This record gives sequence, structure tokens and C-alpha cells, in this order.
Amino acid sequence: MSTYLINHLRIPGDVPNEQGLSYLEQVEATVQPFGGKWLANGAPDVIEGAWPGLVVLMEFPDRAAAEAWYRSPEYQAILPLRVRNAISDIVMIDSLPPGYTVKGFAQEVRAAVAAASGTSE
Repeated sequence: MSTYLINHLRIPGDVPNEQGLSYLEQVEATVQPFGGKWLANGAPDVIEGAWPGLVVLMEFPDRAAAEAWYRSPEYQAILPLRVRNAISDIVMIDSLPPGYTVKGFAQEVRAAVAAASGTSE
């Protein structure tokens, strides 16, 4: 099951400085051994709410690979270049199982609430 990494990225001044550029030049080599790849990178079209900055969307083969990349000595060595020069909110989320539907999810929640309250649906 794929795992996605989403980075809400804000770069002061909107242009990477020398350290930020150094990070960008090195990060790809740290991702490749873990099967990671970039799916999207850029400014989003905001249709609701606010989203200052950029979106970076990456995919890894699974959660273990994503976490192993993030903890790897190679990535940890360059991580300060990003952390000191940009603001990031980073999350990981797993892909949905085959057959998933939002309606089915709602039905599961209803059933769990009913079971917890001791009532039938």
C-alpha cells in the first residue's frame, strides 16, 4: 500500500536561498534508494480557505520505506538545510484499501456509533 508524503512548504521571500538550493540539489539522491518519487510540486490553486506557499506531494512504496527514508543518515544530514530555510508542515498518509468508498466509511462509522451506544441501526 503506497504512502504519500505531503509538505505544505513556505519559503521566505518565495525564492530558495543558497542553502535551500543545496538541499534541493541533494534531496533526490536520498529518496531514490527508498523508491520515493515526486508526484506534484508547486503552488496550488486554492478553491477554499487559504494555502500560502507550495505543495510537495511524494509517493513511497509503503510506510516503512517512507519512514526509513526520513530517518536515513543521508536525509538527516541535509534536513537542517530545509528546516533552517523554509517552513514545512509534513504529513504522511497511506493510500486507501481496494474497494474503499466514502459511503462505506460513513456506514462503518454509523455501525460503530450504534454498537458503542448499544442501539441497533
